[in-house]
Parts: sequence; C-alpha cells; structure tokens
Amino acid sequence: KLAHYQGALMVPTEILAEQHYQSLAETFSHFGMKVELLTSSVKGARRREILAKLEQGEIDILVGTHALIQDEVIFHRLGLVITDEQHRFGVAQRRVLREKGESPDVLFMTATPIPRTLAITAFGEMDVSIIDEMPAGRKVIETYWAKHDMLDRVLGFVEKEIKKGRQAYVICPLIE
Repeated sequence: KLAHYQGALMVPTEILAEQHYQSLAETFSHFGMKVELLTSSVKGARRREILAKLEQGEIDILVGTHALIQDEVIFHRLGLVITDEQHRFGVAQRRVLREKGESPDVLFMTATPIPRTLAITAFGEMDVSIIDEMPAGRKVIETYWAKHDMLDRVLGFVEKEIKKGRQAYVICPLIE
C-alpha cells in the first residue's frame, strides 16, 4: 500500500470486469489489499457501500466498466488508471477516468492493435511496451492476410473453423 494510492481498471464488458476482479482480488488479498467490482449491475446498498469506501480510501483497486466514469464515483487518492481494450472507449471517456485523480499514472492495454491504436502510439506521446512471448501452454495464433478477391474462400474457411469450435478474428482496417 505504497503511499496508499488507489488503482482503477476500466474494461468494456461486465464479463471481462468480473474476470479481472476475480483474478486481482485473489492475487492482492495476499497483500492485504481490498479489490472491489463496480458495474451497472451493482445497485442499491451494495453500490452505496462501494462508493463510500472508495471515497474514504478503503478500496485499493476498483475494477469496473463505464460505471467508473460516473460522477458519483469519487476516489480518495487515484494514482493508477488502467484501461483494458482501450480502443473500445472514447477519448473523452478515458479522460474522465484519468481526471478523477491528480496526475495518475496511465496504462492503456489492448490485445487488438487496430489501425487507430497503432496511429496513437506512433504519433502520440505514448510509450509502448510489447509483450512478445506467449504464456506457457498457449497455442500458436495463425494470422493470414487476404485480398478482397479471396473473400468467398476466406469466409468458407472461417465457417468451417467455427463449426469445429474454433475462433476467427477478422480485422477490417478501413470501412468505406
């Protein structure tokens, strides 16, 4: 609890928020740190309790969705803002969370380097860290690039893979 700063982790979906919350709560409980979850599903007395504890500095890390940028969410001493899948939030939304602290450190994360994200890192004042190692036991991801005239073939391949229970991710860098 160095200088008792608080951290905020904002993610785009409730499912992802719950996953991060469970992981962080388990990890940081060993250090006596309090992690809470705030989403639009948290209502009533439980929501009021979380907001009061957050403002009093009794919560070390708050994980949540867009709920974190609502006016009634007041941090005691916000020192670290992390936005996962940052491309799913607007510039103003990311700024609102950052401004809930006095010059907090900011970390944007993405596993999806879409063209806009790449442009921000190339032309913005942003340091970039690249994780270029796969976690242990993770299967290799296959990436393919195809021209428009191969669309029918690609869609057929994707359909077969999905029917096998696999996944496909399609990136369209420019929408006209």
